[in-house]
Amino acid sequence: MRTLCTILFAFISISLFAQNDAPDMAAINKIKKEGLDNSKVMDIAFHLTDVSGPRLTNSPGYNRAANWAVAELTKMGLKNARLEPWGDFGKGWEQLKCYVAMRSPYYVPLIAQPLAWTGSTPGNGEISGEVVLIKATDTTELEKYAGKLKGKIVMQWSDAELKPSFEADGNRFSAEQLDKMANADAGPSQGGQRPQMDQAARDERIRQFRIQRRVREMISEEQPALILTINGRGNDGTIFTSSGGSYAKDAAVPSASVMLSSDDFLRIQRLANAGEKVVIEADVKTRILDEDIKGYNVIAEIPGSDPKLKDEIVMLGGHLDSWHAATGATDNAAGCSVMMETVRILMASGLKPKRTIRIALWGGEEQGLHGSRNYVKNHFADQKDGKWVIQPEQEKVSAYYNLDNGTGRIRGVYLQGNKAAGEIFSQWLEPFKEDGAGTITINNTGGTDHLAFDGVGIPGFQFIQDEVEYDTRTHHTNMDTYDHLVAEDLKQASVIVASFVYNTAQRKEKIPRKEMPAPRTNQRGF
Repeated sequence: MRTLCTILFAFISISLFAQNDAPDMAAINKIKKEGLDNSKVMDIAFHLTDVSGPRLTNSPGYNRAANWAVAELTKMGLKNARLEPWGDFGKGWEQLKCYVAMRSPYYVPLIAQPLAWTGSTPGNGEISGEVVLIKATDTTELEKYAGKLKGKIVMQWSDAELKPSFEADGNRFSAEQLDKMANADAGPSQGGQRPQMDQAARDERIRQFRIQRRVREMISEEQPALILTINGRGNDGTIFTSSGGSYAKDAAVPSASVMLSSDDFLRIQRLANAGEKVVIEADVKTRILDEDIKGYNVIAEIPGSDPKLKDEIVMLGGHLDSWHAATGATDNAAGCSVMMETVRILMASGLKPKRTIRIALWGGEEQGLHGSRNYVKNHFADQKDGKWVIQPEQEKVSAYYNLDNGTGRIRGVYLQGNKAAGEIFSQWLEPFKEDGAGTITINNTGGTDHLAFDGVGIPGFQFIQDEVEYDTRTHHTNMDTYDHLVAEDLKQASVIVASFVYNTAQRKEKIPRKEMPAPRTNQRGF
């Protein structure tokens, strides 16, 4: 009898433990109704993209978006909404004009975008000149061009080739792909999923990168009037473009540089290489902004309602900055819109979270997770003399949730190696399995702001999202615009994130933590 009672007690205990994290379905239904029937996520996205424009860190567009977000979060009823400086970033930059065309052997306007933090073409109007095609794979070969490039329009030979694509730009994860994620093993490191390169290949890539960087520097030192560049990933008019100069306060501004579409660049290259006279006319105007070199995050809170738990924090966020060739819709106005919609849903639903919920929209992510990393250093933990200096608030954060993989709907959660959290999140996803969200993987997607939190021992998570045109068409391109957002996906994501944030705020205990990582001397370690 005693054995039977022991077994029954154990069974009841396990059942109760398993139900401990069952979501409050009354609250979840309120969240679903508000988020699906009264969604404002696309209106938020409209203001962050079409209205604000490109949001390069420290640019006028970033400031427009950040100030609008502060005002909107305040209007929603959040408290302490503010722009919070995180430290020195450097110069802002914006493009004022970009016109590039081929005038000879015939006229055609070219698809072009300036590279960030590069300068303007000389004078107050259009320049015109014959293209100088540079065939130099190292600095020795470049010497023959020394003293011959000043004031010229130049381009460096590219081996890029355009090939037809037989795959769709946008895809949903298949059942097989999700199963593979769910069945992944917890390895010694969960820092990413990219295939590992052998040392020889890695060394060769580094060597080639350094050579090309030095060649570019030498070309710029010659002070050409305009540099034409290519990124071989682009096709069909899509330009992948980012920086061509330094945002450091005292850095010199390099010559005007534009990224051409691959089709345009390769056509000009073929003509010039064949001995045809190729004349380009251009008028590129950019502006450096250095009056305020501080970087800023947007911060706001829903105060906790439980006297015993209100000092504890649940955080959510995404990066507000973007690159400049478009309006940064999928990278990452989508994530910021979902996070702002999440807190709007919680406020509009009348729910009273026990813990304080803090939203953060980060600046400087594209240049190295600056906003989130510096926020973490300022508030939670930093390294000094090879040791952790941990602030009291670090222990009070239950979890941080991030969204930064495009417009695709949520399919589950990357655990960042935090196995104990998976048992909790599996229950929280139960109400959303019919919406395709049920996958828990020990893996980590890497490369975005949750890493700053995970690096100081705070549970940080990124959601699994369908790869809708992200790497193929919108990520860091001139196509990353509002029209590439999928409204139903963003609504679904908003509801799921709101559910996770609310469940975390109500949970009896904070989310389980992994062991505190060892301090790293590498600045990019967290």
